[in-house]
Amino acid sequence: QDTMVTKMRVLLIDDHALFRIGLRELLERRDIDVIDAVGDCEEGIRKARELNPDVVLLDMRMPQMSGISVLKKLRSEHAGMPIAMLTTSQDEQDVIDSLQFGANGYLLKDMEPDELIASLREIVSGRTVVSRELTGVLARAAIRQEEGEPEEEQEQDLFSDLTPREREVVGLVGLGLSNEEIAEALFLSPLTAKTHVSRAMTKLHARDRAQLVALAFRTGLTTLDDL
Repeated sequence: QDTMVTKMRVLLIDDHALFRIGLRELLERRDIDVIDAVGDCEEGIRKARELNPDVVLLDMRMPQMSGISVLKKLRSEHAGMPIAMLTTSQDEQDVIDSLQFGANGYLLKDMEPDELIASLREIVSGRTVVSRELTGVLARAAIRQEEGEPEEEQEQDLFSDLTPREREVVGLVGLGLSNEEIAEALFLSPLTAKTHVSRAMTKLHARDRAQLVALAFRTGLTTLDDL
């Protein structure tokens, strides 16, 4: 099924041994190379340095160091290395801190295996992925930030540059839909949906999908009632 010549190389840092073993097996059965799975934060930082993985999967809550501390350390040493938090925490501050300190993904441990693999592929290809259950969390944070935001008028101006179709697409991104789901909802080809999302991101100067979600809520293109 996987036609890629080189396997994705994943480093897993998580202090729960049973979870580490289970996830390692699951990923390897899907032809992903788990180059190491460690429970010690310092060892994880060392392994990232030595093994240069395609993506690091990092737990949020660990006894010696918090996931955020490990994230900061990894990010200071490896500016471009894809790092994703894989956690049970749906805490708003955890999500915001992770994205602020350079995580490329915020994924929940109870997600479906196929969804996890798809998310990892997106992260490795340079996109930021946040579990769709957390769209509302991001939205609430964005709405709170809105008060006293000097850029809000500017953002509205940027949105006026979007075509009606692009506005529609951004609204669906705000709801946490993937490009494939947007294509299905709007009767478009996946490539056309992807093109609309890319153009909207360029026009809105959005760094990644997570920022696009925040913009969609801040400007009212998507509202919490839509969720």
